[in-house]
Amino acid sequence: MNRAGGALESLRKAKSNARYAFLSGFFAWTFDAFDFFILTYVLAAVAKEFHEPIANIAFTLTASLMMRPVGAFVFGLMADRFGRRIPLMCDIVFYSVMEILSGLAPSYHTFLILRFLYGIGMGGAWGVGASLAMESVPPEKRGFFSGILQEGYATGNLLAAVCFWTVFPHWGWRPMFFIGSAPALLTLLLLTRVKESDAWKSVAARRRGWKEYFQLVGMNWQRFLFLVALMAMMNFISHGTQDLYPTLLQEARHFSTNITALVSAISMVGAIVGGTLVGLYSDGHGRRRAMTLAVLAAIVLIPLWLFVPGVALMATGAFLMQFMVQGAWGVVPVHINELSPNALRGFFPGFAYQIGVLIASTAPYIEARMSHNLGYAQAMAIFAAVVLAIGAMVIAAGPEAHRVSFAAEPE
Repeated sequence: MNRAGGALESLRKAKSNARYAFLSGFFAWTFDAFDFFILTYVLAAVAKEFHEPIANIAFTLTASLMMRPVGAFVFGLMADRFGRRIPLMCDIVFYSVMEILSGLAPSYHTFLILRFLYGIGMGGAWGVGASLAMESVPPEKRGFFSGILQEGYATGNLLAAVCFWTVFPHWGWRPMFFIGSAPALLTLLLLTRVKESDAWKSVAARRRGWKEYFQLVGMNWQRFLFLVALMAMMNFISHGTQDLYPTLLQEARHFSTNITALVSAISMVGAIVGGTLVGLYSDGHGRRRAMTLAVLAAIVLIPLWLFVPGVALMATGAFLMQFMVQGAWGVVPVHINELSPNALRGFFPGFAYQIGVLIASTAPYIEARMSHNLGYAQAMAIFAAVVLAIGAMVIAAGPEAHRVSFAAEPE
């Protein structure tokens, strides 16, 4: 083969590897989200079978969320030391096994323990998958692929809704916990075709001992605290505009279950479209600018989102609000990976993300308490306006590393 032919073959292999790496990260996050949201649709059925109040089954959701930082910590450290592929494969196997066992659980207490363990797997998937994907795609297209990657979460939610609609009426809740494991395991087949990114290989060539590694973590504590603050605000924004919205539609607007599901599904379509397009916009105009504009636009949309009459206008507001909120979120994977030190990219993004989730887990409780005195619409409007405004300031005041090289450099 001549030199030109060899170069073309190398380019073809690089593109193929980038495609498999991105799809692996996307599917790992999508089916992880699918496995989590399955339970949100069958809380009442699980509670009935285990003879427990719904509140106890709802606590198993909290249990999973509580353990996400543990998973991000463990699998993130593994990803920096052993590469992205093997830890991600281990994570997928782990959360798939926990999901299958959840469907076989004979009692509430067994189910609760399994959901604690599942949370570890859920916490590990995003950070490792995002670092693998962002290190593999072309730098000039990172924002676009970042948006698609992040909205794997919304895609997983939609797939869970479809599964609930088609499977649950005929076979009950247990088979729903088995279904997500099959496509998740298919992700493992993709990962067998993925090579470690050149970014990780260049860092691995200068591998540090654990003492030196944690010294490097300590040297970058200010950057890590900023990432935690950023992710806390982004999660406050996300949970503040999503978690109680179906309750508002049903309790304050008196929409039927079907109409509530329809409006919620339309909002998730807005999320997927917004994440992709705002991510694409960030490739040409910068990460901070794209995120800040999307968050500020969400503030303007609050009246259309909450206070308009009729289903059509409410659905329009829901679509546009999640277009902007998840549009800003679509930039998150690329932004925080670019801001993370090369040698810490497996650990920093995922752990900061999950600490932010933990901090912002109070959002629905705060909104619910506010709604007792103000009503759902007013409470959500005030809460959203505050967190969106603070979020815009945090984003705008922070650093940016647009298209930074992921090759190893002195840290």
